[in-house]
Parts: sequence; structure tokens; C-alpha cells
Amino acid sequence: MRGLKDKRVLITGGASGIGAATAARFLEEGSRVCVLDRDATACGHLKHELPALGEAIIADVTDLMQVEAAFAEAIRLMDGVDVLINNAGISIRHKFLDITPEEWDHVIAVNLTGVFYVAQTAARHMWERFSVTQASGVILQTASTNGVMGYPYYADYNATKAGVIELTRSMALELAPKVRVCAVAPGYVLTPMQRAEYSDAMLAEVNQKIPLGRHAKPEEIAGLFAYLASDDAAFATGHVFTMDGGETAGGLASR
Repeated sequence: MRGLKDKRVLITGGASGIGAATAARFLEEGSRVCVLDRDATACGHLKHELPALGEAIIADVTDLMQVEAAFAEAIRLMDGVDVLINNAGISIRHKFLDITPEEWDHVIAVNLTGVFYVAQTAARHMWERFSVTQASGVILQTASTNGVMGYPYYADYNATKAGVIELTRSMALELAPKVRVCAVAPGYVLTPMQRAEYSDAMLAEVNQKIPLGRHAKPEEIAGLFAYLASDDAAFATGHVFTMDGGETAGGLASR
């Protein structure tokens, strides 16, 4: 992708799944990369797998003080942040009537409040650093097809992803032209989080609903992030880019 060499990239939730695949992809593009994740063990494994990684910073996105300290560390290590991949997220598979207040608060805290904390911290840095005449900063946020269609057993997760989509649109309007803001809305992706929640039979049932007949690979979502951060997508802001194997084209998700 054009323009990614030497870009300074920070990825939240970067130690596994889509985040780790995205870190690997940006490193392949010649970018400088730091990841932020609360899982110290996973961060250690990632640093072993990706020796070129700048650093894996341990922080919890639900704590604003930790977010600000982690961002300051990323700036210290890379002398700035050009691209943020705002990716940290969790899900809990429960029937709506069984969701506890504690579970609701936890999913909201990570998937929406944490996204806001990270996005605002990054945007303040980029707003001060970039001028209208320079290349803009880029903030890319992980939404989901769950944010645009109804899915059973994920009411709290669905609500947060819808919130991320509207947050993205609002940010794009206010931060242009200094900062581009887009969201990526994956469909079913075979990540460790997805694998832990679904049996083999459940995965097979889902695959039958997807026109391309399979889950996405994390590396495929990473490729979309790379494109949107690149100069090839310089006119893209305020939009949600879906990658779901055709699942939502026919409204298959809720069947």
C-alpha cells in the first residue's frame, strides 16, 4: 500500500486475533508499530512472534489514566502516532434476559467507553500535530456487522458496535480535514475469541449462512485496515467498510 512505510501505528487489542494480524501486516508494509493490550502473556508471545514490533504496552482501555500513559509511551517510542487502529473489544454470548448488570457494564466499558477514551486521546495528539496542508492522521475503529443488523445472544455487544459506528461518523465530521476516521465492520472472523464461544457444529452452521461459505481470516481484515490507512484511501472518511463474505447482502445474519 502506498504511504505506509515508516508510518507510526498504534493498535489497541493488538496482542491477538485481528489486532495481532494487523500488527503483522503493518510491519510488512514497513510501518513502525506498537500495540496496546491488557493481556501481558499475549503481549509477550506477540513480541516473540514479531521481533520487529516496537513495543507491546500493557494497559486497560477502560481506565483513562492508563490510556493516556500508554499513548504517551507510544509517542515516546515512535516520536508520534500517525495511525490508530482502535480495536480492543470483548463479547459475552448470553440471552438478553440473562445479561447481568455487571456484564452489561463491562462490555460497554471496553467496547464503547474504551474506544472513546483511546480515540479522543489520539485525536487530540493528531489535531495538534497535523495541519491542513500536511498528510492527515488516521483513526480506524473496529465495528462489526453486529452494529448494523440484529443478532441474537449479543444484545450488549451489538449496542456497543452500533455506538462505535455513530462515534466514527461524528468524529469524522468534526476532525476533518486534519484526521480521517473510518470504521471496519467485520462479519464472522475466526479469532480466538470467536473460537472460544462457538463449537464446531455452531461454526459449521454459521458458515452455511455466509455466501463465501467460511469465516474471514484475521489477516483479511488486517488488509482492509492497511488499505484504509494508506494514501490509496486518502479521500475516505466517515464511512463504515464491511467485510463479511456477503453475509449481510441478503440479511442472513438473523436467520
